Amino acid sequence: MTDTALPLAASTLSVNRLAQPLVQRLLAQADALGLKVNRGPSGVCIVDAGIGARGSVAAGLRVGEICMGGLGEVSLRAGGHEGWPTWVQVSSAQPVLACLGSQYAGWSLAASKEETGGSKFFSLGSGPARALAGKEKLFAELGYADRHDRGVLVLEVDRMPPQVVIDKLLKDCALQPEGLTLILTPTTSPTGSTQVVARVLEVALHKAHELGFALGNIVEGSAVAPLPSPSPDGAQAMGRSNDAILYGGQVHLTVRGEDAAAHALAQKLPSINSRDHGRSFAEIFKAAGYDFYKIDGALFAPAEVWVSNADSGNSWHGGALNMALLRSLWLKAANEAKVA
Repeated sequence: MTDTALPLAASTLSVNRLAQPLVQRLLAQADALGLKVNRGPSGVCIVDAGIGARGSVAAGLRVGEICMGGLGEVSLRAGGHEGWPTWVQVSSAQPVLACLGSQYAGWSLAASKEETGGSKFFSLGSGPARALAGKEKLFAELGYADRHDRGVLVLEVDRMPPQVVIDKLLKDCALQPEGLTLILTPTTSPTGSTQVVARVLEVALHKAHELGFALGNIVEGSAVAPLPSPSPDGAQAMGRSNDAILYGGQVHLTVRGEDAAAHALAQKLPSINSRDHGRSFAEIFKAAGYDFYKIDGALFAPAEVWVSNADSGNSWHGGALNMALLRSLWLKAANEAKVA
């Protein structure tokens, strides 16, 4: 970061407290949203949003808002924008806290075969409960910690987390079992795919952080990205949801500070700056031996960006959509449909 000030050091907002009404609404409408809710052996509330349950796009939108700690709005935009029928729209007046302090999937949770008594387990936790545990270096950089007697965490998994992981979550978050809610969202489900696409603004915030932009100078954000149909194949489903952001994501950030920094952010942030740009994420991931760390970090960014400086009134633009690539990946041609 170029500014030594901690962007959230003075924040009194609790993402877990703000998320609780959204969690309770999700639980109350579980049947209508295609979800299954149960209490695990320890008493933790577990929401199946696509493993044994059907899930839904509507549930994915709700989960997106929960992930943002009640500090963001997530909705659908329909009508054939840019040649695609449905888009996810996201906005926040507290983008740093909503996206990096809550939504970012930064908490690594793992268990060995010996610990689970079966197969090893790994997932990245996202959502408000991250700020209760504060296990990531990012929270020290943000200057933010949360305290609340209830917490919620989202896991992109296709099976229930083992008890050893649940016990770790309870300990690290200092929660009683009845105070923790886990939402399980496999990317192959409509819930999972939607909540990943709803991270389009968060991806921009994370990239801005990687570029060294002063996070405290980012004051508002809005974004849209096309919503693909999820694939029953896990790798393809992950590829589609990532491609939606990399090639179809449009982000508008409002910042303060120097024009030069705002201009540079607009130019450097878009995914077009990556050497891997132009190929589907599934193809890139396979070529990297399914190792995220071998993929060029510059790729993880929205396709198109506008940056407006509230201090000067000036705006800049960078990047471009590649809807032709997305349509080639997501749409079946007429002759293919007949064969299928």
